[in-house]
Amino acid sequence: MRRACRKTAGRWAIARGAAGPVAPAPGVLVLAFSVAVAASGVAQAQDWPTRPVRMIAPFAPGGATDALARILAQRMSERYGQPVLVENRAGAGGNLGAELVVKAAPDGYVLLLGGVPHAIGMSLYRSPGYDLAKDLSAVANLAGFPSLIAVHPSLPVKSVKDLVSLARAKPAELTYGSAGNGSPNHMAMELFNSMAKTRMVHVPYKGTGQMIGDLVGGHVQLASVGFPAALPLVKAGRLRAVAVTGRARSPLLPDVPTVAEQGLPGFDVNSWYGVFAPAALPRELAQRLSGDIATLMSAAEAKEKLAALGAEPMPMGPDEFTRHVRDEIVLWARIVRESGARVE
Repeated sequence: MRRACRKTAGRWAIARGAAGPVAPAPGVLVLAFSVAVAASGVAQAQDWPTRPVRMIAPFAPGGATDALARILAQRMSERYGQPVLVENRAGAGGNLGAELVVKAAPDGYVLLLGGVPHAIGMSLYRSPGYDLAKDLSAVANLAGFPSLIAVHPSLPVKSVKDLVSLARAKPAELTYGSAGNGSPNHMAMELFNSMAKTRMVHVPYKGTGQMIGDLVGGHVQLASVGFPAALPLVKAGRLRAVAVTGRARSPLLPDVPTVAEQGLPGFDVNSWYGVFAPAALPRELAQRLSGDIATLMSAAEAKEKLAALGAEPMPMGPDEFTRHVRDEIVLWARIVRESGARVE
């Protein structure tokens, strides 16, 4: 049989039934390429890390989130045999540090300890400079930091029911403090206002320390306050704990019920924080990192350190964490809109 061959579009076309080599079908080429890419991603994930890793902590040193970054970094360093170095890049509510990671190579060597301030920032800032849901890969959530709704002892309030009744009886008279406009604890109290149909007035401060001083002094009447700052003052009788903002009671103050238990079902505010990477991080590497982080943070010593910070383990892998981040962006966009908060 005569073989008819001709070269077309850079490849060989051979008549049906002819002997000789046959060009691979396009689908075979695509499959082969996909297998090669997958094999490359697996190899990259297995080899990582071969040099120091930078963990960007986009808040000031010394706070609970900085401590969380250092707890994780120390354990990662021990596991991988490579330094994991925490870099504090504070500014713009965490946006400066996030932008640095967005612009980094997606190879796992620059990571972000990001969290609820970044979700809030997507609507709080007119131009945050990046999109949390698109420009960063959500690798693994670590922990949540519930707060206490604490009041000055002079306020005749011992429960959420008392607080709602008083706030409704005196609209725009009760004042609550926060560490700043758009801060997580500001937004927690605005969510409370929204769900309880109250109108308490926000008084922003330049940091938690100044706000706590005025709360203890009675210059503002209440606030949502993190456990590390609030606990010693509650135990000393200088503040009264009314409710826990998370979904469960805290072992640090087991007799204090949650907001949800006291008449606002569904109220659940945890200042969550986790690990993010540039958006194009290979999935294999994200999965490996997520699994390793879950193992490291489930160790007894890590849990003890989290408890000392008033934090609760809140592990999530890439898929669940991605959904959580998107849901939080939507939730806080509504609260920011209702509160009228805005930062240029």
